Amino acid sequence: MRVINEEGKQLGVITLEEALANAESVGLDLVEVSATEPPVCKIMDYGKYRYKQSKKLHDAKKSQTIIQVKEIKLKPKTEEHDVQVKLKHIKKFLQNHDKVKVSMMFRGREIAFTDIGRKLMERVKDELVNDGIIDQEPRLEGRNMVMIVSPKKQ
Repeated sequence: MRVINEEGKQLGVITLEEALANAESVGLDLVEVSATEPPVCKIMDYGKYRYKQSKKLHDAKKSQTIIQVKEIKLKPKTEEHDVQVKLKHIKKFLQNHDKVKVSMMFRGREIAFTDIGRKLMERVKDELVNDGIIDQEPRLEGRNMVMIVSPKKQ
């Protein structure tokens, strides 16, 4: 195995017993860094190595952004003012960089009037042209018509 000492200098390709003896003589651990051929091992303090790895992982989690999917539900008989209020909420969600799932629910016999629901969804889509990107066009899934809108990239 290829061994690197605690200062970062290569000791060369040596046997496992020699590497363990070198690590024990300085009071540190022998840690496999890469499982290539030959395996690369480093003499280091394993506890400190694990601590640094967990810190790196924690910092990476901090810097990543979490995109949530918010849902707005409509019905074919939703009145004009209510549609405007829901549009305002959708625009607010998009400004907060969240995806929005717009659902049109058809209850009972309303399923026979999917054309009314589609017109309402198209109107919502036209209103959101400046605020978001349509990821999924309105499509019927069982008794619901679903459209997904994501925020525009800044």
